[in-house]
Amino acid sequence: MIEVDAGLRQPVAPRTCEEAGVSEDLVLQLVTKALHFAGESTGIGLANRLGVPFTVIESSLNLLKRDRQCEIIGGAGSVLGPPSYRYRITDAGRTRASLFLDHSQYVGHLPVPLVQYSAYMRQFQSEVQVAAKRASVRKAFSKLVLNDRVLDQLGPAIASGHSLFIYGPPGNGKTVISQAIRNLYVGGLCIPHAIEVEGQVVRIFDPVNHEPVNGYQPDGEQQGTGFEVDTVDRRWVRCKRPLVTAGGELTLDSLELGFSEAAGFYRAPLQMLANGGVLVIDDFGRQHATPRDLLNRWIVPLESRVDYLTLRTGQKFELPFAVLVVFATNLRPGDLVDEAFLRRIQYKVYCESPTVDEFSRIFADCCEARGLSYDPALVHSLIATELQPRDVHLRGCQPRDLIDKALALASYLDRPRGLSLDLLSAACASYFVDDRDFPDA
Repeated sequence: MIEVDAGLRQPVAPRTCEEAGVSEDLVLQLVTKALHFAGESTGIGLANRLGVPFTVIESSLNLLKRDRQCEIIGGAGSVLGPPSYRYRITDAGRTRASLFLDHSQYVGHLPVPLVQYSAYMRQFQSEVQVAAKRASVRKAFSKLVLNDRVLDQLGPAIASGHSLFIYGPPGNGKTVISQAIRNLYVGGLCIPHAIEVEGQVVRIFDPVNHEPVNGYQPDGEQQGTGFEVDTVDRRWVRCKRPLVTAGGELTLDSLELGFSEAAGFYRAPLQMLANGGVLVIDDFGRQHATPRDLLNRWIVPLESRVDYLTLRTGQKFELPFAVLVVFATNLRPGDLVDEAFLRRIQYKVYCESPTVDEFSRIFADCCEARGLSYDPALVHSLIATELQPRDVHLRGCQPRDLIDKALALASYLDRPRGLSLDLLSAACASYFVDDRDFPDA
């Protein structure tokens, strides 16, 4: 069982290669490449770059010294010992580093072995908490205008941790709802910089999709002198629960390991980046891959909570699938997939268009967010004189868009910052498409 800190579940630091779970050869490769790029470094500086205590890399440095591939050029003396020594790579060491770099360009934190990563995620799955009571659901979505039916369907779906299908007309907040789900996730989790699988390195931590907490800094800079006893494994980054969103650019390749021939290591697929959090498939049905192909890819993970990935050698491996997958679409579900596929998506939530009262509440919220005074009579006039004559269906996005366009027009005309019916009418004229008199093709 992996020991973890309360709240953020930080694995305990290894003291040896055996505890780190990787081979001494892999440690030697990374130490040599790190020293190659640094030129010279203290022992603890190298350990910081690899995210492990000095004791894990000490034998590799001794081996490089024995083979005259690095040398000691100074240090703080015998009191502090080898961690304080300054090591410099030799020409023979650079030759060896070049051979290692020909195989893999990965230089960074020592990878976490697959077995440790899987054990961590299984423990995380068993202990995960989702605040999905009725009161907490309403608090999490308090900035959105949603009726009780939608909220009471979202709560159980989120608590289950399984797949969720959100559908309805465009512009009613399906994407915002999907992304707000993370507000219900309490605590955080640790994400490894990289994992090792069958001698191959798979990079996982991604600054674009992962949000570190507690003042994380890259390259070990968050560490102290390095002579204190390590308590946490710094190969892992403490993060908020991930929220990964993919839209029309999603392809089937994005859901598989990506190998870089130039770099010599793998990138993690989207669902692996989102492990422990939420993966939103936005605009479902508009991807390059067909909905049937995408759902075929998800059948096993959604039902078994286990995903299978394949190395380019053909070697398959499994890992826990602790992801809430949210499919959001404005297309008719029956036109996307058949009943058998929809059955595998356990929860479906229909996001209907707002009523006049809900439209007015959204308009009021948008005014408040922009520091504008709210006039309910202005909203009713907008609906009666502009939207209804155009036979426009009310959408949740319209208040925000029309207000922003009206403010932009006011600025252009050098008028005071505020809303009026003529500004909103002009905004409608450039917002809605009128093709009634458009000639037939």
